Amino acid sequence: VQLVESGGGLVQPGGSLRLSCAASGFTFDDYGMSWFRQAPGKEREFVAAISWRGTNTYYGDSVKGRFTISRDNAKNTVSLQMNSLKPEDTAVYYCAGREGPYSDYDWRYEYWGQGTQVTVSS
Repeated sequence: VQLVESGGGLVQPGGSLRLSCAASGFTFDDYGMSWFRQAPGKEREFVAAISWRGTNTYYGDSVKGRFTISRDNAKNTVSLQMNSLKPEDTAVYYCAGREGPYSDYDWRYEYWGQGTQVTVSS
């Protein structure tokens, strides 16, 4: 099983980034997929989730209206479009998969990527 994130980097406040996560080794469209993030010295935080068909999405309060999660089951990918980025969005962003309903508890997720760094700074 592999989840490989990409698309992180340095961006100015107010800018945008698009993260992608490529999945392999499991039946992708049986899994709900989520993004979490972890800033230095802080606990891992739920960012967004999408159901296995992509019909339902969920967002953490801090990113609602700015971030959009999507998935392409034909390509086994999940993406996170991040707009209006703020310095407090700086963190390592992780892709995670769970064979079950949406959850914002990280311990309920079976598969994790290695993370990609997002830094929002002028």
